[in-house]
Amino acid sequence: MKDNIVWHEHPVDKSIRSYMKKQRPCLLWFTGLSGSGKSTIAGAVESKLADRLQHTYLMDGDNVRHGLCGDLGFNENDRNENIRRVGEVANLMVDAGLIVLTAFISPFKVNRECVRDMLKEGEFIEVHIDTPIDECEKRDPKGLYKKARAGQIKDFTGIDSPYEAPEAAEITIKNVDISVHDAADIVITYLEDRGYLKPAEINNAALELS
Repeated sequence: MKDNIVWHEHPVDKSIRSYMKKQRPCLLWFTGLSGSGKSTIAGAVESKLADRLQHTYLMDGDNVRHGLCGDLGFNENDRNENIRRVGEVANLMVDAGLIVLTAFISPFKVNRECVRDMLKEGEFIEVHIDTPIDECEKRDPKGLYKKARAGQIKDFTGIDSPYEAPEAAEITIKNVDISVHDAADIVITYLEDRGYLKPAEINNAALELS
């Protein structure tokens, strides 16, 4: 079946879309334990980018399970498929010229590397929210650790399922004794220093639209 499917190139490409948005598209992949602060920090980063009129979209782990991944459970195979789907959608959004933010535990290195491989060099930015599990349990904003310790939730990351921390994340934030504002600024500074918040070089040939 796939032998009969061919990728169709369109005249308006990523370089034109990113030029119009005055930014370099990329995927900020926030990973960390439940309760580490991924979603909170990712949301603060998006707010700061919105203040600068950058074009963004934030995909949150809980939100996508209401629709895109609503048919998946939490066993290893379903978690792998969850991240694969999110990666494919995020890749399309990056192709649209957006700065995409995702907040997913994404505990397995192989899944995160698979998403990295979907994108071009420099487009995948891994952001490790490095919060000790005892601190995450202390916060436990959704009461999930309490349920996992009581045996009410199986395959819970950090309790009875492993979390494989990044070994060489582009950004690592130790989310203890740091404000959300300061944590978000670390990400913004990274984007500024590497030119993601400036217009990408446009592919002039692509302007010859038919």
